[in-house]
Amino acid sequence: MPVSERQLAAFADKHAWRIPFGTSPRHLAGPGDARHVTHGLAAAGWTRTSDPLSAEIVLTSPDRRHSLQFDPQSATSAWWRLRAEPTDTEPGWYAEFGELVPAEILGSLTDALIAPPPAQRSDLFPVLESAGWLLDARNAAYSPDAMCHAQQRADPGDGAAADWHVETCEPGYGTPMGRRIWHAWFDGRTPEHLVNAFFTALADPAPLQRGMYDRTAHHSAVQKPSPLTPQQVVDAHTSRLDTIRAQARATARRRPPATTSPAKADTARPSVRR
Repeated sequence: MPVSERQLAAFADKHAWRIPFGTSPRHLAGPGDARHVTHGLAAAGWTRTSDPLSAEIVLTSPDRRHSLQFDPQSATSAWWRLRAEPTDTEPGWYAEFGELVPAEILGSLTDALIAPPPAQRSDLFPVLESAGWLLDARNAAYSPDAMCHAQQRADPGDGAAADWHVETCEPGYGTPMGRRIWHAWFDGRTPEHLVNAFFTALADPAPLQRGMYDRTAHHSAVQKPSPLTPQQVVDAHTSRLDTIRAQARATARRRPPATTSPAKADTARPSVRR
């Protein structure tokens, strides 16, 4: 499902008349434009597998292993749900995100999902600390304004890897944290480089671009006139999609050809998922 010229034109039309404002910190910037996520996955070959007339969107990867669900009518606080089915060599995993998670930050995670994984592991906490986040002894990190915190929590009974919990909350009044604004949760099987991509984008001090009247996550978000023009915002989106398309084509060329012989094709075909 490539991004069509009509869809790109609709994105450009929305942003062309908006005066961009640099909005920070990122965890308070608000949801932004969900097409930062959906256009990126479509450019990588993901297809919509949900009802085209439904408000719910489900995008599925070409290999059918990964899916992303966006449900603005969700009965829970999770509007975005990302799933990976288990394979013979890799476990399945699940992550979810609240309504006001910035689309650009979630897009950084999905960009990492469709790109080849890095050759080397990287430790997450130094990334947060270098961005000015405060660390404590409980595997937790707090943003400089203390309104966003991330923590690794393990269930002492099941022996599984620790889950990652992220919450952006109102400032506490007599309590450590106030009302929750948005959350993210990664189960312990989520690939480390994907979690790192999310946190690296979250802790980046560079502001996110929002229109003058765009919704932010909190009134304390700081907005300043952006040095970017509306056209530059649109061009950056288009350039990112071009990069993703080229990357997807290169990955497809490197993929080894199927070795299943025609005589055994029927017995090797996976069962249909419902």
